[in-house]
Amino acid sequence: MTPANGKNWLVTWQLRAQFAAGLSAMYAHEVPAYATLVEVSGQVNADHVARHRDAERFGSLQRVTAERHGAIRVGSPAELAAVADLFSAFGMLPVGYYDLRAAAPPVPVVSTAFRPTAADELAHNPFRVFTSLLATRDPVFFDADLRSRVEGFVARRQLFDPALLARARTVAAEGGCAAHEARAFVAAAVAAFALSREPIDKSWYDELARVSAVAADIAGVGSTHINHLTPRVLDIDELYRRMTDRGVAMIDAIQGPPRTDGPAVLLRQTSFRALAEPCRFRLANGDIADGSLRVRFGEVEARGVALTRKGRERYDAAMGAPDPAAVWSEYFPSTDAQLAADGLAYYRGGDPSAPIVYEDFLPASAAGIFRSNLDRDTAARDATEDSCYHAEWLAGAIGRDIHDPYALYEEASR
Repeated sequence: MTPANGKNWLVTWQLRAQFAAGLSAMYAHEVPAYATLVEVSGQVNADHVARHRDAERFGSLQRVTAERHGAIRVGSPAELAAVADLFSAFGMLPVGYYDLRAAAPPVPVVSTAFRPTAADELAHNPFRVFTSLLATRDPVFFDADLRSRVEGFVARRQLFDPALLARARTVAAEGGCAAHEARAFVAAAVAAFALSREPIDKSWYDELARVSAVAADIAGVGSTHINHLTPRVLDIDELYRRMTDRGVAMIDAIQGPPRTDGPAVLLRQTSFRALAEPCRFRLANGDIADGSLRVRFGEVEARGVALTRKGRERYDAAMGAPDPAAVWSEYFPSTDAQLAADGLAYYRGGDPSAPIVYEDFLPASAAGIFRSNLDRDTAARDATEDSCYHAEWLAGAIGRDIHDPYALYEEASR
């Protein structure tokens, strides 16, 4: 085997960078408005750095402009375990547990995010994928009959070529692969998330859509796909304005904390509305008919400093107010120095000039983005939730530890 530092050997972060770039190119081809979003994000970032001396304190212009996060959805723990195997080849590990069923209104998924965990890996390439699992065990959304049929449908499909997963496990174990093998491996991984053009059983899809459009997108088709791919921007309010000026229909609001004069915290997100994309439906009589679906959209994000548990408690309290912006100063000081002194946010070595970027997600914001691109809310049934979904269950289901984000930030701060 070629040494890991040899020119003919690519380590996991280099493979991850190729994977992210490949998915971005594919998604831009499939969803042209995404290419516009990336273009405008790059312009906003360059303009922001030119105007603000400290603009790169949350990451260099090169890193921020290249940064992406994706989102996918799967239907069973076995499928999620397969995703974990594939992403491990790119140095992406499960971090955090998110229960979007607790949103108002609820989304019938529980989620984790696959991303690098070490500071140097994040600096090289911070690609992350928010991955949602359909909560078929929850009777609030699925009665026994529908749960059985959904789980049967999911068990019969194959999202990933077994040879691809076997190769991914080898690459993960070896910490990379030979350069001449990388192109085919990365291309196969990217292709696994392309939108399928196979006909969709319309009656089955419609039955699931009556429960949730997200359920239909997960279990109403025979494959998975990139649901959205998200560039990072340094001024999300300016990005929103410029996209609107270009005639792109954006969702009604920016999700997450309000814009303030103090340090940016956590994560702010917005997106353009999901576009109608052509598809083919298989009708009850066997005929194939042209149709369209609105399942994919273009999200963009702005990241700030990671908050401690104490800081998150204050954040939740502030966001619970009718107008969070009006009361923000009651919960958060206006300087990094005071945030650090009060133990509200993470800084390397406690240095207020060295903020640790929030690398994860906010359940309420994720659910808000999902909902804002749906035609109707999830239809929850009158049933007792006894499905026992939680982080420990998810870790056991996929056979992998799920990293605690706070532990990772604590380690980085030391």
